[in-house]
Amino acid sequence: MRPWAFVIAGAAVIAALTITVCVFLPPRLVIVETDSGRIFWQTNIHDGDEFAVEFIHSVNQTPVRDTFRVEGILIKPVSTLFYNFGAGMQTDLSEGQQLTRRGDALVISGFTQTFNELNFIVGTVSDHTFFFGDEKISLRDLCGRNAHITFRVKRIIWFMREN
Repeated sequence: MRPWAFVIAGAAVIAALTITVCVFLPPRLVIVETDSGRIFWQTNIHDGDEFAVEFIHSVNQTPVRDTFRVEGILIKPVSTLFYNFGAGMQTDLSEGQQLTRRGDALVISGFTQTFNELNFIVGTVSDHTFFFGDEKISLRDLCGRNAHITFRVKRIIWFMREN
């Protein structure tokens, strides 16, 4: 075998290992400042993992909890749990959605759309609380009042530098 063939073979092996490592890195759920991209929080996430955001509805003053599931690098709404109908609350169901009761709460499920990202404005009067696994995080404490934040699922490639 010629010496240059060893160089090419070695480069091919290194490229294959790099691609393999990149493909198998788990994606990360990140919460970023919408305008700057500054990362407030991040963790590994797997297909099927769920998280929720809860807030006090500004009109009916009761909790609303939106639960989401990760599907690849997309975010799919799973359910919305709430306690009262009123201004700003969903009143009509789309095809495939169901309205059920869970104790005193109403639950809408059966959402079909997916999102690349979710945008929130953190409450100024009432907090938004983020739930992931056993974690319960005040988004006001994490990001600040009136912060414009975005939830994304990102595949982080080990040799890329994040902002």
